[in-house]
Amino acid sequence: MELVHFAADMSERDEVVRATRDHLIIFQCTDAETVLVAASLVDRVTSDFGVWLSVTDAYPAQLAARDVATLSAIVPLRHVVVEASSRSKDHADVLRALLTNDEVNFTNDVARISGAYNRPAPPKPVTVWSYGRDRLVDGDDVLTKVRLEERAVGALTYFA
Repeated sequence: MELVHFAADMSERDEVVRATRDHLIIFQCTDAETVLVAASLVDRVTSDFGVWLSVTDAYPAQLAARDVATLSAIVPLRHVVVEASSRSKDHADVLRALLTNDEVNFTNDVARISGAYNRPAPPKPVTVWSYGRDRLVDGDDVLTKVRLEERAVGALTYFA
């Protein structure tokens, strides 16, 4: 499997759409809210797609999970990468726990969730990856950065 992280400005949305025809793109908007820009691609992105989200104190994994659930109903969202200054795996675990229709009772080093719901769950499964040390990790699945392409429209980082 190969995932391509495409970091680009909002003005490059057309290039992002074009890139989805050749690659499984994980989009990160560099000058606006990634989720909002990804949602604006409704009816333009027709193949599997992903977003790269930076989790912070101001944008915790719980809010990212809400956004992912909503976005998955708008575009064919199949992958999410969670990046954080520390403990990205723990933040990704929070997101995974909240992408169900079930009551969530969950505790780890970054969150304590009790009696929470994040309905509806995505219509199709979404794979949640954590990012750290040039690797994407989802359980036993690990993709490593293999190359970086700097283009006028943005940076493309290939993981395989």
